[in-house]
Amino acid sequence: LQDVVAVVLLVLAGGGAPTVWAFGLLALPLLRPILLKLLYLAGRDELLILYGLLLALGVGWLFGIVGLDAKLGALAAGMLLAGDARSDELYDKLWGVKELFLVGFFLQVGLAGLPDVQGWLLIGLLLLLLPLKGVLFFFLMLLFKLRARTAFLSTLSLTAYSEFALIVAAGAAAANLIEAQFVTVLALLVAISYALNAPLSRLADSLWQRLEPSLLRFERAGRHPDHAPLSLGAADYLILGMGPAGAAAYDYLITQGKRPLGLDADPARIKQQLQAGRRIVLGDAKDAELWAKLDLAHVEGVLLTLSDVKAKIIAANNLRQEKYDGFVAALLRYPEHAESLQQAGVTVSFLPLTQAGVELAQASLGQATAPSPKLPES
Repeated sequence: LQDVVAVVLLVLAGGGAPTVWAFGLLALPLLRPILLKLLYLAGRDELLILYGLLLALGVGWLFGIVGLDAKLGALAAGMLLAGDARSDELYDKLWGVKELFLVGFFLQVGLAGLPDVQGWLLIGLLLLLLPLKGVLFFFLMLLFKLRARTAFLSTLSLTAYSEFALIVAAGAAAANLIEAQFVTVLALLVAISYALNAPLSRLADSLWQRLEPSLLRFERAGRHPDHAPLSLGAADYLILGMGPAGAAAYDYLITQGKRPLGLDADPARIKQQLQAGRRIVLGDAKDAELWAKLDLAHVEGVLLTLSDVKAKIIAANNLRQEKYDGFVAALLRYPEHAESLQQAGVTVSFLPLTQAGVELAQASLGQATAPSPKLPES
């Protein structure tokens, strides 16, 4: 949302009046089927990144020649692809490019030099407002009946000043709406706030465990939109993380007569899995309160197919702290994580790429007659 707001503000700051040909841009949605076809033809590697960049530049150029801001055209290009399954993959591919441009932008602002004494005083004053900003965010989220844990974790990530304020300020300075010196002040403010926020974000789960008794009393009574599941039903296997690996594990357990249940913190992924006919509930595997409420007596095994190794370790620790003594399996990306997972209570861990190499060799020797039921890599 802040991306959209930033682009709109930049367009307004840019000024200018569109020509009558701008009405022709209303026909752009008619090109969506063609653009999506090209998106699939672009494949999954470098050509996909190139396609995304050229599309943004091309639509931006069209907007420019009819008197509209090219940034608005780039926004429209993204909207034309939104909602398709491959658009998420394109977003992930372009993320690194976006970060690279952002670093270059910060470098350009930094070359303007340091602010004066008044600028430093303003930075100090705005930094002192960060705790107040965090408290306001926390209670605002509680007002919307979010759980205290969700409000706290979201507050930590939102407390720092956004780099998009800096982007908008740079656009305003280019339009002579504000002084250029103010952009330098904002750049330092954003950088310092991120430096202060980074360690807090890394320790978010530990901080919550310490502050939970104090913060829970502010939580509003009643059912929360982000409530943790109260029951697993008749499930005998629990799959944490319903990405490709989790979905494959789910389908295999079904063929073996088991009753698996998926758990994921991503609402979009939950919707996708429900549409595929899989049973899945919303929940954060790192949430200790979740495991304290669930009855795991009938659960034979828990599969950790989460992408984040830290989340796997926290989930395994939470399971064992709740006296769960069943089977806990985890997928690994790197063998050096095996010991940490074992100490957290994981029964067995799998390194998919290593196993795939062994099975490939077995198949070449005629020793494998059927695909292995072991979990694929997420």
